[in-house]
Amino acid sequence: MAQVELIMPKMGESIMEATILKWVKNVGDAVEVDETILEIATDKVDSEVPSPVKGVIKEILFQEDDVVGIEKVIAIIATEGEEISDTPTPTKQQSAAANGQSNGHKNGQSKTAAPKAVPVAATAVASATSAVSTSSSNRFYSPLVKNIAKQENISVAELDTIPGSGAKGRVTKKDILGYISNRTSAPATAVAPSTPAPVSKSTPAQPQINFNGGTEIIEMDRMRKLIADHMVMSKHTSPHVTSFVEVDVTNLVNWRNKIKKGFQDTHGEKITFTPIFMEAVVKAIQDFPMVNVSLDGTKIIVKKDINIGMATALPSGNLIVPVIKNANHLNLLGLTKSVNDLAGRARTNKLKPEDIQGGTFTLTNVGTFGNVMGTPIINQPQVAILAVGAIRKKPAVVETEYGDLIAVRQMMFLSLSYDHRIVDGFLGGSFLRKVGDYLEAFDGERTV
Repeated sequence: MAQVELIMPKMGESIMEATILKWVKNVGDAVEVDETILEIATDKVDSEVPSPVKGVIKEILFQEDDVVGIEKVIAIIATEGEEISDTPTPTKQQSAAANGQSNGHKNGQSKTAAPKAVPVAATAVASATSAVSTSSSNRFYSPLVKNIAKQENISVAELDTIPGSGAKGRVTKKDILGYISNRTSAPATAVAPSTPAPVSKSTPAQPQINFNGGTEIIEMDRMRKLIADHMVMSKHTSPHVTSFVEVDVTNLVNWRNKIKKGFQDTHGEKITFTPIFMEAVVKAIQDFPMVNVSLDGTKIIVKKDINIGMATALPSGNLIVPVIKNANHLNLLGLTKSVNDLAGRARTNKLKPEDIQGGTFTLTNVGTFGNVMGTPIINQPQVAILAVGAIRKKPAVVETEYGDLIAVRQMMFLSLSYDHRIVDGFLGGSFLRKVGDYLEAFDGERTV
């Protein structure tokens, strides 16, 4: 006879909240250990939350589309014959969500330890709740939205005017933040007449779009919205500089063509150019460790691990960046296996949250799309990203003991975008040139 609190799991170092996408189980449903109860999403990846125990869902404290902080109680599971009450009404669910606890927790019935308290957040949510509880529209607002509204001096009447993109027109975090960013001034009721109105941040006016009969409007999917937000944030955060080099990879290409069939027969893996590029990147990072850093204000965080992210296109056209951990500890065979495994699971949507966390440097292969070069956007909080272009046969000058000759060579461009706050031109350019040097010096007689 016990109740167990289901906690919103911690999904990574920088992830502090998740959105509930779907409740797979409802109140009264039986669950087994490790059976999926709900699906959640962060700005990194979608995931499933399994049941830690065998039991029956007694109470659900948050609704679909709610944004919930990590380590918050999101449901109560009754075990060993605990009596199950009727399905909570929406009002009961909202009240429990706002207070951050269940009836079972208040009565001290849970056998598990209470989730870690967050007094400041709890107080803020409670205050925000009281600020909007008098709304006459009976419109539901999540605690997070209420808290943001209170902090920005948004009145109940003003909050009711914000269009919502969530389920049943619910205002989401993105809706209210978008409204705030375009808000030209604080509402008249927010400050006394004698007090100067606070200056609010505003974004440049969007250009007017003309629609005609040949226009189709397509709503971004959730992942595309997250990618768009992340890209804009990165450009606002880091002053981007991009450097380019052209490298001769003839020896590398000839070697791969020579060994790829035997490599697959022996190891059961296809060898692409990506792990070879990664090997060169790892060596260059070891030569220039200040590229493998992050910036926290004025503090430089030097990463001892070399974790290489590889930008991977999904069938939907969206992008995800799985990470090869401790790439400096892997030989070429190990890198090949890791690259193939992560790329395969990315394309079948089977990546786990930990597969896309902890990257310290990113590699993107724009040559896959036939592009010869690119100017990639830094994957925050990293400070550099390398783009490798398509390998093409070109006439090039070759130095020989008999003098300079023109020959057909396999050539490619490398481009490095870096954060000019911490990586200056000398460091960025030297690192990029070193990557190119390692590729050009590839041993054509190498054994695996």
